[in-house]
Amino acid sequence: MYQKFGTCVLGLAFAAMAMTAQAQFTPELPCGTNEPHRFMGDRIHDQELLDDIAAADAELEAFTRTFEADAERGGGSNYIVPVVFHIIHNNGPENVADEQIFDAMRILNEDFNRENPDWDNVNQAFVNIVADVNIEFRLAQKDPQGNCTKGITRTVSTLTNAGDQSMKDLIQWPRNRYMNVWVAASADGAAGYTLTPGAAAFFSAADGIVMQHTYVGSINTGSPSRSRALTHEVGHWLNLAHTWGNTNEPGLSSNCNTDDNVSDTPNTIGWTSCNINGVTCGSLDNVENFMEYSYCSKMFTAGQSSRMISALNSSTAQRSQLWQTSNLTFTGVNATPQLCAASFTSDIRTICAGNTITFTDESYNSVSSRAWSFPGGEPATGTQSQIEVTYTQAGTYPVSLTVSDGSNSLTSEVQGYITVLPDPGTPGPLQEGFEQLASLPSADWSVVNSNSDNTFQVTNAAAFSGSNSVRIVNTSAMTGRIDELVSGTYDMTDATSIVITFKYAFARRNNNNDDRLRLLVSNNCGQTWSLRRNLRGTVDLFTAPNTSSNFVPTAAQWNSSQSSSIASTYHVSDFRFKFEFESNGGNNVYIDDINLNGIPTGLDELVLGTQQGLFIAPNPARDRITVRFAQDRTAMTRLELLDVTGRSIRTVLNSRLAPGEHRIDLALGDLGSGVYFLRAERDGAQEVQRFVVE
Repeated sequence: MYQKFGTCVLGLAFAAMAMTAQAQFTPELPCGTNEPHRFMGDRIHDQELLDDIAAADAELEAFTRTFEADAERGGGSNYIVPVVFHIIHNNGPENVADEQIFDAMRILNEDFNRENPDWDNVNQAFVNIVADVNIEFRLAQKDPQGNCTKGITRTVSTLTNAGDQSMKDLIQWPRNRYMNVWVAASADGAAGYTLTPGAAAFFSAADGIVMQHTYVGSINTGSPSRSRALTHEVGHWLNLAHTWGNTNEPGLSSNCNTDDNVSDTPNTIGWTSCNINGVTCGSLDNVENFMEYSYCSKMFTAGQSSRMISALNSSTAQRSQLWQTSNLTFTGVNATPQLCAASFTSDIRTICAGNTITFTDESYNSVSSRAWSFPGGEPATGTQSQIEVTYTQAGTYPVSLTVSDGSNSLTSEVQGYITVLPDPGTPGPLQEGFEQLASLPSADWSVVNSNSDNTFQVTNAAAFSGSNSVRIVNTSAMTGRIDELVSGTYDMTDATSIVITFKYAFARRNNNNDDRLRLLVSNNCGQTWSLRRNLRGTVDLFTAPNTSSNFVPTAAQWNSSQSSSIASTYHVSDFRFKFEFESNGGNNVYIDDINLNGIPTGLDELVLGTQQGLFIAPNPARDRITVRFAQDRTAMTRLELLDVTGRSIRTVLNSRLAPGEHRIDLALGDLGSGVYFLRAERDGAQEVQRFVVE
C-alpha cells in the first residue's frame, strides 16, 4: 500500500463542500470543483449553512473511517444503484439516442466492476490494488409513480444551453430512490459536475450528476477518449476527491501538501497528460486513476473502493436508501424487464416523393419480435428493429408498430406521422398574402414549434396588404426559443434566377432585444438549409419604436426585405424555403406578402409606408388613383406600373418635366384586386410606392 506524504486539508468550508466537476479529457473546459455558486445561490455567504456543511462532511468522514476499519462490513457485498438519465434538449445533437445512454451504462458498470478491458494494462506497480468496487448501476424500470420506464426521460428546453440548477429544476426523481443524471448541451461550462454527499445533504434539489453530452458514452456524440467522464463524476458522487485533494487545479506543486483521504493513492500534484511513470511528490503517481485528468484512466484503488462503499452505507444525502431491497423493487431493477411500451422514432418525418426514411424501434423492455406497418411505403411491412422505407407518392401517412416479448403484445399507431411532399413541387412563382388561410399548418406551410408554445399563426390583427399576415406572439419568456415557418416544395427547374421577397414588422421591448428573423433555402427538399437573409433586432429587424405592450404595427411600421443571391444550384424541382425566428425577449413579429421570384432587386429596398417624393391616394383604391410628386429641376421622368412580381404592366409617363409639383390621374379599370407598385425614375434615381386595389 502506498502511504501519504501530506496531511488532510479540510478546515475551510468550501474545501469540505465537495462540489465537483471535471474536464477530464478536454483541457479547454474548466473544472468546477468546490464552486458553490452552482448550487448555493444567494446563500453563498451564509456562514451558518457553511458550518453545517462542514459538520456533515466531518461526520461522514468519521463514519468512513469506522466503516473502513470494520473488515466484515468493508467488502464482499454487491450493491445495485437505480439510475435515471434526464435528456434535456432543444432538438439538437444533445438529444442523444438511447443507444448512447446504454453505451455509457456499459462503460460505467465495467469500470466499477473491474471489467474494463484495459484495467490490467495499468502501471505494474498498481496492478495489485486495482479495485472491483462491486457496484452495479441499472436503469430504472419504474418511475416514481410506478409507471413503466426505460430509465431515460426527455425534456425539451432551451435551458439545455445553461446546464445549471434551473435546468435541473425542470425534472428530478427522488434522490433517495434514483441516481439522477442530466445530459445537456452544456454542463454549466464544465464537462460534468456533481455534489459529494456532505454538500448534497443540504441541497437535495441539486443532488445528481450533470453531463455535457459529448462526455457520455463512446459512440455517436460521445467518444472513447471522453467516455470515462461519467465514471469520474460518479466517483465524486460517492465521496471521492481528485487524487491531489480538494482543489480544482492539477499541476500545482502545493498539491503535494493536500490529501484525498485515501490511503493507497500517492500524493500528487495532479496530471493532465498520461505519463504513467510520473513522480511529482516523492513517489510514483497513480496517473491512470479515474479521479485524475490524465486521458488514460483505467482504475480505482482498493482504498477508493472502500471509501465509496462507505458512502453508500452512510445516511448522508440518503445514499444508503438507494440499494435497499424495497427500493430495488420500487424502481423495478431487481425484476426481469417486462414489455411495457411500444414506441418508435424516425430520422425525419417530412420528405419528398421518392425519398427514404429510417425507422427505429424504441419499445421497452425485452422486445423479442415486432411487426411494422407502413401504408403508402415500400416495403409496406417489416420485422427489423431498424428499417428503411421509401415513399413514392405525395401525401400524409400513418405508421404502426406492434411488439411482443413472447407473451404480451403492444401496438403504437400514429396517424399522419409521415408527410411526403410532391417532387416536382408546385410551379413557381409564389405570391402568399395569407388571405386564404384560416390557420397554420396548412397544405402549403408547416410549422416547427419544438417548445409547444407561441409560434407562427395566421392573424388579422395587422397586415401589410389585405387583412391577414402571420405572427408570433413573442414574450420575454420565449428567449432562446426557435420557431420555423416552412414552405412546401416548388419546381424551380425553369427559373433563370430566384428571388424571395417579404414584408415584416417587429418591435423591441428594450434596446438589448436582439431577436433574429432568418430566411433559409434548401435544394434537397429540406434535408439541408442555407442562410439567405438574417435580420437582427439590434440592427435591422425593428420597424417601430420600443413597445412594452402587445405590438400591432401601423401601416407605416412595415419594412421589406429580399434574399441574397440564390445560385443556379437551387434551380431544382424540390426547392423549399423557411423563416426561422429566434426570440431574444422582444415583442411580436409579423410576416406578410411573401413572393418567390417576386419583386426584383432595387424595387424592394425601399422602406415602404413612407411617402417620400412620391404620393399615391387613395390607398387602398378602387377605380383610380392620383399620383403626386415634385421635382426641383427639369428632368426626364418615367412612371411605370408594376404587378406584385415586379413585372411591368404599362408605362404611365415617359417625358421631360419642368421643376415644380406634378399631378397625374391614373385609371385602374383594367386591374384586378391585389397589390401593385408604381416606380418613378428621374435622372437615374428610383423610388417605389406600393398601393392596393380592392
